[in-house]
Amino acid sequence: MPPDVAATLRAVLFDLDGTLLDTAPDMAGALNALRKEHLLAPLPFDAVRSVVSHGAARLVKEGFPNADAAALPALQQRFLEIYRAGLSRETRLFAGMDQVLRELENWRVKTGIVTNKPAWLTDPLLADLGLGAHFACVVSGDTVAERKPHPLPLLHAAALAGVRPDECIYVGDAQRDVQAAHAAAMPALVANYGYLRADEDPTGWGADGYLDRPLQLLAWLKASGRL
Repeated sequence: MPPDVAATLRAVLFDLDGTLLDTAPDMAGALNALRKEHLLAPLPFDAVRSVVSHGAARLVKEGFPNADAAALPALQQRFLEIYRAGLSRETRLFAGMDQVLRELENWRVKTGIVTNKPAWLTDPLLADLGLGAHFACVVSGDTVAERKPHPLPLLHAAALAGVRPDECIYVGDAQRDVQAAHAAAMPALVANYGYLRADEDPTGWGADGYLDRPLQLLAWLKASGRL
C-alpha cells in the first residue's frame, strides 16, 4: 500500500539503467564486443541484462570471470570506450515511460534522475535521446562525493529541483535504491520490470510499492492521495 505521507508530491526521481531507460542492449553489446576482441564467444543477453544495474565493474567481472584482478581495470576501461562509442544505438525509454513522463508534466510534478552512472555517460545519453532538457535535475554517480546507497545524491537532487525530500518519491530497480531513498526520507518504489537477477527477491527490500510496468506508477500515485 502507498505510505501515509502528508506532504504533497512535487517530484518523482528515477534511477536510469533498468528503471527509466532500457540500456541493457547497448551495454550487453559492448561487453560482447570486448569478449570478441579477446576471442571469446558472446554471452547470452539474459545473463548480461540482470547485471547491468550494478555498473561497469560488475559487468566486466561477469564477462571475464577468470581474469586476474590486475587485468580488470584495463578491461573495464576498454569496455567503457566501446560502450561510449555506441551509447544509444538500441537504448530506449521503457515501454510506457514516455506516457508516464507526459502525465507527470501535466500534473505539474517535477521529474529527475539519480544514477550511479558517471556524468560523461549520462549526459550524452540523455542528449542523444532528446531527454536532456526534460528533467528538473540529473544527478550522476560523480556529481557529489557519495553514491547510492548513500542518501546524499537523492538529497542533492531534491535541492536542485527546489523541493523538500519528503515531497519526492524514488523509483529504482536495486536494493541500494530503496536504501538510499529511505535514508533520504523518501518513499521507494521498485521497478520489477528492471534488471533484477532471478535469485533476487525485492519483496524483502522493504519498499513502499512495486511496479511490474512503468504505467503502474500513475495508478500508484493516484492512490497515494499526495497529488
